[in-house]
Amino acid sequence: MVTKRPRIEGFAIISSEGMIAASDGSFPENLKIPADHKFYQDSVDRAAAVANGRHSSEGGPKEAARRRIILTRRVERVIADPDNANAVLWNPASAPFEEAWLKLNLENGTLAVVGGTDVFGLFLNIGYDSFFLTRADASVPRGRPVFPGVGRNATPEEVLQRHGMVLRETRMLDAATNTRVEEWVPKG
Repeated sequence: MVTKRPRIEGFAIISSEGMIAASDGSFPENLKIPADHKFYQDSVDRAAAVANGRHSSEGGPKEAARRRIILTRRVERVIADPDNANAVLWNPASAPFEEAWLKLNLENGTLAVVGGTDVFGLFLNIGYDSFFLTRADASVPRGRPVFPGVGRNATPEEVLQRHGMVLRETRMLDAATNTRVEEWVPKG
């Protein structure tokens, strides 16, 4: 089987400060927007696989059945997840992304990257084909940022621009809550 690099798409909803979670890692109630949840679930349903950190997941009734790459420092290289036949555990410090993707035995498709902070940051360097950044008019002060450095040194948009991405389009998901999704793509 010849496997090519998948299309890589990132998905995050952020607060006005650029946070994806509260400081304790919990998902804030004020970021639970039904229109965004539908967009998000529809998007991960179309993906061939999902990538997330050990403490992140996409939720929903189909979560257990999805193929996935779980990023963790607790393993060497890439191994089958002993607790989930649909998943592999990947240590990006000791194995390249391509090895994790190959271990899933998928010929092609889209990989949906769903977080957390370090995972979103790692894939900035691997290369997103699209990053869907949903903005909610909600405050999560002192939370966990979407990308490393957000909040202290940069906005999410500045981080994306530093990694060669440009805003392709913005569309409204829910006018009542002023929730909108921005699609960021590589320049060129």
